[in-house]
Amino acid sequence: MSAVTFGALVRRWRDRLDPADAGLTRTARSRTPGLRREDLAGLAGLSVEYVLRLEQGRATNPSAQVVAAITRALQLRRPERDQLFRAAGLLPPQDGMVDDHVPPGVQRLAARLGDVPIGIFAADWRLLWWNPMWIALHGDPAVIPEPERTIAHMLFGTGSAPAYLRPLTSTAGPDAFAATIVADLKDAADRYPADPRLAALVTGFRQASPEFERLWTTVGATTLTSDEKTISHPEIGDVTLDCDVLTVPGADLRIVAYTAAAGSPDADRLDWLRVTADRSTEKERATA
Repeated sequence: MSAVTFGALVRRWRDRLDPADAGLTRTARSRTPGLRREDLAGLAGLSVEYVLRLEQGRATNPSAQVVAAITRALQLRRPERDQLFRAAGLLPPQDGMVDDHVPPGVQRLAARLGDVPIGIFAADWRLLWWNPMWIALHGDPAVIPEPERTIAHMLFGTGSAPAYLRPLTSTAGPDAFAATIVADLKDAADRYPADPRLAALVTGFRQASPEFERLWTTVGATTLTSDEKTISHPEIGDVTLDCDVLTVPGADLRIVAYTAAAGSPDADRLDWLRVTADRSTEKERATA
């Protein structure tokens, strides 16, 4: 890896990204254009010190997961993403694998919908991107190790992933959420037979989780649809929201958004979460 080249690329692309396109608010303390190093670290789920070391060439051999997180945070296009991977001494993601690239336009759109909780998932249900309202509703996904930041780990795994998932019920029934996820993973496995990460995830859970294996052998093809979910939140109590899964043409992604009818008690609860999320973001930026 050419550490200087990698760091130079990160600094160049950090300087050009407007904070508004990342869902952030430019403050009076911002003396230079683009993202602050602290902003990039927060968006990529990395420490500020590590980002500094990467930019200065003092940290070498970043993992593919780290480079992918930086490319998403910087909203790079595919050619730029591939350039950053090569600068890190890594092969860019290959065709035929589950893609974790989130197009810049999709990120800008999601960032501008900051009033509602939004998460963006890959075809294997890895959580790739989330906004402050997602954190306010569900908690911060950064507490989960990156390899386990999947819905499958949250539903069928052990450790921090299932502990992250707050209690929820679905109007479609107690097994509907898990069954839909497993059915979608079956479809993804058929479409990406050469993806080793997806194959390892499926094989691992078929061996370790009787519930996953039961659903894998019984669920049929299904279509991701809207659902109504009730989430037990530690501060606002139960909140019932419409959960919509949107697909992105040309990109095998799922955008999950939670909304409530205007004027309803649940909309008021979301408003309360929005205020606390805004205050938390302002506090973090003021102390960074």
